[in-house]
Amino acid sequence: MPGSVSMLYMAMSLDGYIAGPGDGPDNPGGEGFTRLHDWFVDADGRFVRPSGPDAELYDELETFGAVLAGRRTVEQVDHWGGDHHGRPVFVPSHRPPGPSVANYPLVTYVSDGIVSAMAQAKAAAGDRYVLVHGAYTAQRALAAGVLDELQISQIPVLFGGGRRLFDVLPARLELEIVRVIDTPQATHLRYRVLR
Repeated sequence: MPGSVSMLYMAMSLDGYIAGPGDGPDNPGGEGFTRLHDWFVDADGRFVRPSGPDAELYDELETFGAVLAGRRTVEQVDHWGGDHHGRPVFVPSHRPPGPSVANYPLVTYVSDGIVSAMAQAKAAAGDRYVLVHGAYTAQRALAAGVLDELQISQIPVLFGGGRRLFDVLPARLELEIVRVIDTPQATHLRYRVLR
């Protein structure tokens, strides 16, 4: 596919939560958050390449060329220590970055909006895709028409509370199913945003 495609990746409970209750700076992801990632975490809590059909998605997720992530997301993980697998990270924000970002040359804060941030991320990604993280950022990208695909790993659990992925959308959006990978740990759903 020529050019870059932007793709949101999120793991989500069946009832639509991407973070459990109590999510905040002192408790990133909230209560039960790690349950959403059990499909590729080993018994010691390390991210590992799973076996079986999950491996196809895992391998695909490793081929991104740039990241577009919300400020809340990057601050909770201290910008991945300035290195998200060696790929550049773009953060749309109207506030200047904190002092730690000066030590992270791959992290760029973009103050002139989500459209500009996505354009910069796509340019940096080349012909690979832009990995999008963060619920608020995904909602803004959808509203601006700059989010191309959604990759949702739907986990067979009901959280009953927490942070939802699609709480605020400006209008109805139609999606096309691109692929479904169904495993006992998760159903991985890939959609294309129709415009």
